[in-house]
Amino acid sequence: MSARQLNSVLVANRGEIACRVMRTAKDLGLTTVAVHSATDRDARHCREADLCVDLGGSKAADSYLKIDKIIAAAHASGAQAIHPGYGFLSENAGFARAVEAAGLIFLGPPASAIEAMGSKSAAKALMERAGVPLVPGYHAEAQDLETFRLASERIGYPVLLKATAGGGGKGMKVVEDVTQLAEALASAQREALSSFGDARMLVEKYVLKPRHVEIQVFADQHGHCLYLNERDCSIQRRHQKVVEEAPAPGLSTAQRRAMGESAVRAAQAIGYVGAGTVEFLLDARGDFFFMEMNTRLQVEHPVTEAITGLDLVAWQIRVACGEPLPITQAQVPLRGHAIEVRLYAEDPSNDFLPQTGRLRVYRESAAGTGRRVDSGVSEGDEVSPFYDPMLGKLIAWGDDREQARLRLLAMLDEFAIGGLKTNLSFLRRIIAHPAFAAAELDTDFIPRYQEDLLPPPHELPAAFWTAAAEAYRQSLTPDVRDDDPNSPWALSSGLRCGLPAQTLLALEANGERQIVTLTTPSTDTRPEQLILEKDGVQRRHLAIRREDTLYLYWEGELHRVTRFDPVIAAGSGHDSQGGLSAPMNGSVVRILVTPGQTVAAGAALVVLEAMKMEHSLRAPRDGVVKSLFCQDGDMVKEGSVLVALE
Repeated sequence: MSARQLNSVLVANRGEIACRVMRTAKDLGLTTVAVHSATDRDARHCREADLCVDLGGSKAADSYLKIDKIIAAAHASGAQAIHPGYGFLSENAGFARAVEAAGLIFLGPPASAIEAMGSKSAAKALMERAGVPLVPGYHAEAQDLETFRLASERIGYPVLLKATAGGGGKGMKVVEDVTQLAEALASAQREALSSFGDARMLVEKYVLKPRHVEIQVFADQHGHCLYLNERDCSIQRRHQKVVEEAPAPGLSTAQRRAMGESAVRAAQAIGYVGAGTVEFLLDARGDFFFMEMNTRLQVEHPVTEAITGLDLVAWQIRVACGEPLPITQAQVPLRGHAIEVRLYAEDPSNDFLPQTGRLRVYRESAAGTGRRVDSGVSEGDEVSPFYDPMLGKLIAWGDDREQARLRLLAMLDEFAIGGLKTNLSFLRRIIAHPAFAAAELDTDFIPRYQEDLLPPPHELPAAFWTAAAEAYRQSLTPDVRDDDPNSPWALSSGLRCGLPAQTLLALEANGERQIVTLTTPSTDTRPEQLILEKDGVQRRHLAIRREDTLYLYWEGELHRVTRFDPVIAAGSGHDSQGGLSAPMNGSVVRILVTPGQTVAAGAALVVLEAMKMEHSLRAPRDGVVKSLFCQDGDMVKEGSVLVALE
């Protein structure tokens, strides 16, 4: 079947990648089909699709990972092809085979290629035979603790445990010494099994101060394969990429060619077809080492599209339908520079714990030259605990890196999210940091500049409280009397007969409380804007009211401001009983203590799984476990008490 004969495609995914794939499919005139879990019934990717099919269930294991349900959805909707997106089943060889066996087109590589690179251990062995340099490690079949202990001693600590069947930071742990190995291995295996259905691990030397540089490759069914330049993905947290850019700063033409040609050899060695990424570690001396090959479209593909002007999803569709690549290696464009950041629902100040809840405010950056937002949510959507917490991506392009960086800063300043915590301010601090501006990149960037990127909370200044009070006053709707709409009692200006107008507001933000008295009349008002003037300079602040909550943009952050009753607050102070509460919605994986057990501060008490990651909840102080309020497998809500300590 040629691309001209194809008329419909099902996207076996959710969130921003589903929306992004459907955007290109619609541009090509194709009917788009979305699948969804019970939780995602009203999700944005469903709203944007032409047709929707309910897979049922809430967890990925009951919906997006059910191969038979997805195949049935394709037949029921009349879809002729399936795009896997990334994550979920995108690198599952069994899924690719099932799609083809059902008479459908798989918009990804052959199952044999996925299989060859699906196991990191097998892939490294293949690259070793091909003469591609590897990081020292252990990639064999034995999976017992003693084998990993001996391998780690031979390699030398620190070492990195990695799931052989996955990516995205899932099932990945850094081990500093042998005392950490057993716990880290068990946790990584559980994460790998939960995320990929495969608990097998490998271990390799943890290279200090490396850069993470990857090559985008693309191959057709006629033996042609290209590399579409490279991306630098060095800025990471918990081994998950946060910032990506193309091309890699400081990479010479010779280095680009050497890495690109190595990536093409790797792809051709396994008969690759479609879009793929070969990832390397690049050290300060310019040496590079093969890490892995991702047999799918990457999250960061938009920066490659920005510097080449190509649509990689359109290429995927055409190549899967048998068309040849439209250009040669010599014709691959490289123009300007692009930078992408990943926007997550998470709390950077609390070890990046995932956040769940409703997006009460969601405003994307304005469209324009060199600006792109790929997102999978809209205002009012619910962020659930069942899936990855990424909300979307901001991509900026410029004639050079500095122009792209400044454009991205402007986009981050325009973005506004309220209702749950995100990494928006954290991203802005990265892009604005002098070291990032100077392109001083490696995978330890975030830990090195942690004090700058994750500053401790500071007391809000008096100017903030005055601005918050004024914004709240302007947002108040007078309770006009039906019998006298012009009554002075309906005014919110603080009118007092014979006395200056005065408005008293008791406000709370960031855990602080202030009672603010406004005696000046309201300033110029505009919808959802607070206009303040100082020394002849007017400044505009975003100020959005949602029910009883005000969201005020102040010095790079959107603050949640609410009112409180000072009389009630004065008489309600009390200390809560000591204990351990759930920091997010999630599922209890394992309880590590029993009632009556004495525990030391920092001891792991409960392992919680949320957003496909495990989180060890630890004792805040020395104590004795008094009671347990959860058991293995329980779904718990944020704030629920799990363990009582005394």
